[in-house]
Amino acid sequence: QVQLVESGGGLVQAGGSLRLSCAASGRTSSTYAMGWFRQAPGKEREFVAAVSWSGSNTYYADSVKGRFTISRDNAKITVYLQMNSLKPGDTAVYYCAADKSPFTNGRMWYRGTTSPVDNYWGQGTQVTVSS
Repeated sequence: QVQLVESGGGLVQAGGSLRLSCAASGRTSSTYAMGWFRQAPGKEREFVAAVSWSGSNTYYADSVKGRFTISRDNAKITVYLQMNSLKPGDTAVYYCAADKSPFTNGRMWYRGTTSPVDNYWGQGTQVTVSS
């Protein structure tokens, strides 16, 4: 089993920044793609960003391109999401995900071609952006 724990969420004014972290533990390693999804009240969960197992490939939703940056530290098996120029529309619960298959690049999440049951999930961290 794999456990994912998010941290770094909070309340920030529009235009501000937050940095989310997701630490993985349990039966896992640095050979799995990881990413971030978010879900606003009354909305479906949506893809935000992903990074390949090696860290050499990244993918972003159009809504966050140029503002968010995903990265990973394979020594710590941790993925980060640096969020700049935050907007009220970014308000959501942010969930960390890890692929259950090794050596993938996260493109399947970007394309939306996989089922949520194929991922490990964190419990989420709340991000609230005020106007």
